[in-house]
This record gives sequence, C-alpha cells and structure tokens, in this order.
Amino acid sequence: MQPHLTKPELELEELELPTSDDLPCSDETPVDNEYQNTIPNWLLAILRQIWGERQDWFFGVDMGIYDREGQRKRTPAVIPDGFLSIGVQRRKREGRGRLSYVLKEENEVVPLLAFEFVSKTYGQEYDQKMATYARLGVKYYVIYNPEYSRRHQHKPFEVYQLVQGSYQLQSGEPFWIPEIELGIGRVQGQLGGIAEEWLAWHNEAGMPYPLPEELIQQQEEELTQTRQRADQERQRAEQERQRAEQERQRAEQERQRAEQMERTIARERLEKSRLLERLRQLGIEDEQL
Repeated sequence: MQPHLTKPELELEELELPTSDDLPCSDETPVDNEYQNTIPNWLLAILRQIWGERQDWFFGVDMGIYDREGQRKRTPAVIPDGFLSIGVQRRKREGRGRLSYVLKEENEVVPLLAFEFVSKTYGQEYDQKMATYARLGVKYYVIYNPEYSRRHQHKPFEVYQLVQGSYQLQSGEPFWIPEIELGIGRVQGQLGGIAEEWLAWHNEAGMPYPLPEELIQQQEEELTQTRQRADQERQRAEQERQRAEQERQRAEQERQRAEQMERTIARERLEKSRLLERLRQLGIEDEQL
C-alpha cells in the first residue's frame, strides 16, 4: 500500500516527474500493415488542409499518451495509432513537434478522439486499449478493422462514445462529431489506378474531404514503385525458373550421355565376348591373340 504523502511531498513529486523530453515517445513496434500508419497520417493531412489557420488542435500519430502514473513509471498509458486533441497548442516546441503527449503538460486536456487500426497481430483494441481509453476519459474511440473484423465478431468500422464511464457503440457512417463539426467514415476510390478504401473526415453534408494532391501523387508513386518491384520480382522468378530449367536440361543431357556411354561399353563388351567365343570355336585360344 502506497504511504500517504503530505502536500510538500506531493509538490516535490510533481516537480520530479520526467518531462516529455525524458519519456519514450513510442514503443517502436514495427507495424504489420502499411495502412496502420498511412491512414492516421492521411487524417492529419486533411486536418492540416481544412484547419490550416487554427492553432488549437493537435493530431498525434503513433505517439505515447502519458498520465501521471505513466510519467512516474516512464511508460505510456497507451500508444494510439492516431488521436485528436482540441484546446491545446498545435505546436508546443519551437521548430520541433511533440515527442509525446503528456497530460500534465497539456493542462490535463484528454484527447477527444482516439483511433486504432486492427491488423494481423491483435493489439487488444477491443479489450485492454478500450479500457485504457475509457479510464483516461477519451470521448470517442474509432476502430478500423477492414480485414479481421470477423475474427473478432465486429464490424469493419466502429465508433464508440464514452457514456458515464463506459463505451457505447454508435450507429451511422460517417459518424458526426459535433465538438469538431466533422464526421469520420470510410471512403472508396481509385489511387494510382487501384481500388482502395481509407478513412476520411466528412463535412456536414456527408461528403468526404479529399486527400491533398501531394498525398495522392505520393501514393500513386508508391503504388508505381510497388508494381515495379513486383514486376522485377516476377522477372527474377522467371529468370530463376529458366535457369532451373536449363540446369534440368543439362542434367538430363548428362544422364542421357552417361546412359549412352554405358550402352556403348556394354555393347563393345558383348561384341568382344562373342568374338572371343567364335575364335575359341575355331581353336584359337586367348593366349594366341
């Protein structure tokens, strides 16, 4: 049981808490799906486009959120794929962005929304993380599970709202968030000539805000590079197949040559044996040859 601290002791403990400069900014766990980082960055890019003049918001991507306990333990309470806070400074450090989101340094402003992308490796999005977000007081929790929703018996896109300390699944897509006058939902379209699905912010009419042109161009370039790499892999595989076929043909030719030589040697031995037999019949012994 933790001993009761006096007010001076509490104040001293507060002063000794590590700052965002001292705390790990993420767990550096590699993602197993490219969209786990791509989609939050797209959501951020759209906000930069539509909220370009606003300075009272922050959208973090793969960044640790620290409450007081996390500060003391130097362990983030949670590391969302993405989160949105309203009523905080857009830039905290001159020339540099935040390293982590420390509630104490943000005037205890809890993120309004947290976003998680469910990938092949389950990250407790429906269990431990949901409980943590509820404990922190995150009002909206968005879970995007495009590939593995059946595995968890959930829908591909779900929004939960915190009501009296627990999350309740909401209906409607795009889901409207009155605090920011934006909706969030899925979008389907063509990127680089390939049909894709992603999440986007929507206006009041339910229309999605488009991706910035530079993002579209970047995605198309990445898709082109991916196709080129795939073509190169196919070409390498074809070359390997051809080399393997050539090796097989060479081995077959060697086998045939060996068999032919064995047959030739056997035939020569047979002919020699027959010749010796005829000579013996004529009275000519081997020693006379």
